Amino acid sequence: MTKIKILSGWSNPGGSTTAFINLCNLFNKNGMDCTFYGPHSYHLGQCISNTLENCAVNDEDEILITHFFKMPHRPEKSKKVILACHEKGVFPIKTIQPYWDEIVYVANSQMFWQGVKGTVIPNVLPVINRERKETSNKVAGIIGSIDKNKNTHISIQRALNDNCDKVLLFGLVTDNPYWEHAVKPLVDGDKVVFSGYIQNRDAIYSQLDVVYQSSDSECASLVSHECKSLGLEFKGNENIEEVTTLVSNSEILEKWKKILDYDNW
Repeated sequence: MTKIKILSGWSNPGGSTTAFINLCNLFNKNGMDCTFYGPHSYHLGQCISNTLENCAVNDEDEILITHFFKMPHRPEKSKKVILACHEKGVFPIKTIQPYWDEIVYVANSQMFWQGVKGTVIPNVLPVINRERKETSNKVAGIIGSIDKNKNTHISIQRALNDNCDKVLLFGLVTDNPYWEHAVKPLVDGDKVVFSGYIQNRDAIYSQLDVVYQSSDSECASLVSHECKSLGLEFKGNENIEEVTTLVSNSEILEKWKKILDYDNW
């Protein structure tokens, strides 16, 4: 049986890691043999997964989906090698010696920025149960890694300028100097609260009335799609592609099957 191997150069908490966990689970739920390999430990146990050091490639019965990951050349025996691109502003494809057969993006604006043709397939969305209790307070959320590229401090300021009663930060600090100098001074533990990284999406969204993002490097934020699915107000910026319609997971699966040439397995 053909094995799908997702190889990512990043598997700490973050949007791309969550997206690949969801994709791996979707594949396996539908009888496709998929394993997600990454250099960190966060993804382990959330889907069929392993570490990169335990991944062997160049098998005639494998399809590789690579992300944020460079290979010196295309494995000769692999059935197909796909580059999955989730970034804009980092990992410019034009600077990399091609080792892939096809490219999959998550948004049209991302493909435009990269300047290399490919296929656009949105991220798989998890099922989220939001149970927001009625309150007069307006609570804003900022969800994602706390990093200079995310402009977390700008999101905080935007929420405060919009007179939100409380701002909750959910995410892993991945840029300590930025946290210390730009974000931490805004966290007072009362109106602006750092909640750390929380895996449970139900628990996050059940506290929120609006979500802010001000990223320089994202164009198809997973959080924006989650908000759309929940009917929750999302305030992005000019870099983040507006979500007008949602693509169902069954449609996403069919798009991937076409790229993977599933009917000929």
